[in-house]
Amino acid sequence: MRQKMKKPVLLATLAVVSLPLISTVAHAGGPIQSACLRSDRPGATRTMCGCIQQAADQTLSNADQRRAATFFKDPDKAHKVWLSKSDRDDEFWERYKNFGATAEAFCAG
Repeated sequence: MRQKMKKPVLLATLAVVSLPLISTVAHAGGPIQSACLRSDRPGATRTMCGCIQQAADQTLSNADQRRAATFFKDPDKAHKVWLSKSDRDDEFWERYKNFGATAEAFCAG
């Protein structure tokens, strides 16, 4: 059974779901951080988006990160993937949920 997504696209993650393993040192950036910073969400600070990117770096391939980054602009895409019956989408969704839980655990504060 799939859990209802908490705050759209990872900022709760993410979204979503204090970090002993990820430092708060400046990060070079990536697709998740860029999408997060461009979003209109109030919690989308450089620190938060950088933390979420670091969680993505640990849990998602570059291709998965690019795909997940599109969810910031269009959360309906995430919903379509979640509802999809394709094995490929199901596999991605499992990795995405792991990313969300990791980001939530690392970045919630």
